[in-house]
Amino acid sequence: MKIGKYLIGMLALLLFLSVSAFAQEQEKMDKKVWQEQMDSLNNVKASLAKEDSSLQVDVDNLKAKNVQSYDDCMKELYAMVGASQADIDNFRTAVNELDGKISRKEGPKADRQKDLDALKANKISALPEFFDKVHNQMQAALDAWVEAAKEVNYTVVKGDCLWKIAKKPDFYGNGFAWPVIYKANRDQIKNPNLIYPKQIFKIPNLTEEEKAKYDKVKHNYKPAPVK
Repeated sequence: MKIGKYLIGMLALLLFLSVSAFAQEQEKMDKKVWQEQMDSLNNVKASLAKEDSSLQVDVDNLKAKNVQSYDDCMKELYAMVGASQADIDNFRTAVNELDGKISRKEGPKADRQKDLDALKANKISALPEFFDKVHNQMQAALDAWVEAAKEVNYTVVKGDCLWKIAKKPDFYGNGFAWPVIYKANRDQIKNPNLIYPKQIFKIPNLTEEEKAKYDKVKHNYKPAPVK
C-alpha cells in the first residue's frame, strides 16, 4: 500500500513538473511572438516616418516653385481662346441644349447640323471640357440620325381603301390614321369612301402628336360583338 501511495505521489509530482515546464515554455513563446509583432510594427512606423519626410520635401519643393492655383490655370486657359467665364457658361448651356435636341431627334436634321457647325467654329470648343463632345460625340450622333422622308407617294391599286393604305406597315401600320391621308389629298378625294386605281396619293409622316392620338384610338377600339 505504501508503494502504491509512493508511486501515485511520484506521478503527481511528475505531472506538476510537466505542466509547470509547459507553462514556462508557452510563456516564452508568447513573449517571442509579441516581440516579433512589436518589431514588425516598429519597422512599419519607421518606414512611414521616412515616407512622410520624403513627401514633406516634395511639398516644400512645390511651394518653392510657386505653382498656379486651379482657378488661375483655368483663367489663363480661357484667355487663350479669348473667352470670359460668362462666355464659357453660355457655351456650355448651348452645348447641352443642342445635345438634348439631337438625342430627341428634334428636326429638321439639317438645322441641327448648322447649329453644331456653329459650335465647332467657336474657339471655346477647343477647350478640353468641350472638344470631344462637340467635335466627336455629337457629330457621331448626328451621323447616325436617319431622318425619314417628309412624305412619299403611293399609287392606288384595285381593292384599296384609305383604311387599308394607312394600315400598311410601310406607312402607319394603323388603319385609324386614314384621315391624315384624306386631308393631304383633298384635291383628289371628294368622298373618302371612293378612291380609284392609279390615283397617286401623298402619304405624309405622322407627327408625334398624331401618332399618339391614333395609337390611342387603336388601343381603345373594341369591335362590335358578333350576333
